[in-house]
Amino acid sequence: MMLTGNAREISDRRDYLKRIVAVTSMLGSQGLPFCGNDESEESINKGNFLACMGLLKEFDPFLQKHNPPSNATYSPTSQNEIIECCSQEVTSVIIAEMKNSKIYAIMADEARDVRAEQLSVCVRYVCEGAVKERFLSLSEIMKFDAKSITNKLQEQLEKNGLADLKCVAQTYDGAAVMSGPTGGAQVHFRRLHPEAIYVHCYAHELNLVLCHTCRAVSEAVEFFDFLESVYSFFSTSLVNHHMFKDTQSKLGLTAVELVQLSQTRWACRLRSINAVIATLPAILECLSAIKSPLAIGIKAKLSKFSTVYALLMFQSLLSITESFHKALQKETLDLAEALIGKDALCDTLKDKRTDAFAIEVYERTKALCLTHSVTEPQVNKRHKQKRMEDFVFETTLGSHTELGSSQTFKTGLLFPCVDRMVSELTLRFSSVDADLLKGIQACSPKSENFLNVSHLDELARHYSIDLKTEEVLVAKNYLARKTEAGCPAQDMLAVHNLLHPDMFPSLREIIQVALTVPVSSCSCERSFSVLHRLHSWLRQTMDQSRLHNLAVLSIENDIAVKLSRDRVIDRFATLKNRRYTLTLPHTK
Repeated sequence: MMLTGNAREISDRRDYLKRIVAVTSMLGSQGLPFCGNDESEESINKGNFLACMGLLKEFDPFLQKHNPPSNATYSPTSQNEIIECCSQEVTSVIIAEMKNSKIYAIMADEARDVRAEQLSVCVRYVCEGAVKERFLSLSEIMKFDAKSITNKLQEQLEKNGLADLKCVAQTYDGAAVMSGPTGGAQVHFRRLHPEAIYVHCYAHELNLVLCHTCRAVSEAVEFFDFLESVYSFFSTSLVNHHMFKDTQSKLGLTAVELVQLSQTRWACRLRSINAVIATLPAILECLSAIKSPLAIGIKAKLSKFSTVYALLMFQSLLSITESFHKALQKETLDLAEALIGKDALCDTLKDKRTDAFAIEVYERTKALCLTHSVTEPQVNKRHKQKRMEDFVFETTLGSHTELGSSQTFKTGLLFPCVDRMVSELTLRFSSVDADLLKGIQACSPKSENFLNVSHLDELARHYSIDLKTEEVLVAKNYLARKTEAGCPAQDMLAVHNLLHPDMFPSLREIIQVALTVPVSSCSCERSFSVLHRLHSWLRQTMDQSRLHNLAVLSIENDIAVKLSRDRVIDRFATLKNRRYTLTLPHTK
């Protein structure tokens, strides 16, 4: 039987629940665990939730006076329901913004979590004059094939009432199951959403550019393998690690840790190079003191002129790509801006393919080697042994030319790396149809084809937008007047916000589409970083529903901290039949 009670009693119950919701949203937004191992009255470590409620009670007169019925307990089931209601309220804010926007793009990525494959789904849209990328769902996929992934994506869209909205783009990484041109998820998804163009994540593209560069140049492969061996030498042994730190302190160096290399996160390679250069005196001194065969071998390799040259050369080249790599991870970056950055990166790398830069790197290497007593090599070409001259070789073994002079370093290492990077950059970043890409670029004031009607028409036809040519003509003069008035359009988003919605409805819609097309799937990658914190080895017993709800609260914490507690309580009250009424009667 439902116990209604008077308005005062219901109000007290809601006030009590407001404090529970407040603690729940705080713990969820911070990604903190709720439960303790022992939550009995005698326990001194009852977990974060009960500890927070106990702390509130010390200072809150309402909690000190409030005595809930003995059968109105905050059970694990109730806790999950409160978390679910908070999560649903956060998602409802996102859904409302998307429906107000009317168009969106979808981003997805998968990762292994303990013993399950998790699919992270994020969305991108324009709302209230800003580009937003939001986390939508985290779900387990039982089959790792393109059709199953597509079905899961569509299931999440239908579950959140988004199936009728226009999806303008989809962005994934380069995995064949996601991006395959014939059987990948992007193909299956376009059958359901024909207008959703596929964009290969630009951040992954840049990583592939640099990875393929290193694989193509044998000296680069050898160099980065050596960096990994240096890291392993000082990290796997506590004795070596402590000696390394103590030596840095003794030499007056800033304490720096060496960085492990990763095949998927290229930025770590530049950090690894910077760490080795910054701690080079300490590394050499430690290797000299240890004197094990491995230490002697590493020191001999590190003391070679060619190794020092590679350190400085790759530091220069990777520093050029670093800013672009960071820019690609920004949620507000649009596709036209990303292409401008890619072209600028190519031009900068081409400028480094000069004798002047080669001489500069060589002279810097000589100076650093002089500081650490590393001798400049002499040109020395090793010849094949005469007794093997009658044999045919299919490899360069035995006839490898040592890098010795400035000229050989330039032609054997610097120029091949620069050429390969430029070539890879030119070939990649082209997953979008060329005509549609021109239409997107025509929406950017930084493009030489800004507001080109023919290019905009291509984009408008693809998305079934009835572009009015007169709007474009008026918009050019309108924006010119805005510039004269001191409100220049610096980027695509500024153009969208400057154009009046009543004067330029079709043009604004086209620019909104261009802004909505994602550049990368980095938002999905960031969600997996949160997943590692949520689903730690101490919290592996939580089910998929709770994991998803906590992920929503943690990732979208800017919304979670502003939740309407009354709305959350209303959701909780209607989730199922409650013993006690939690909804106040409507007043006329």
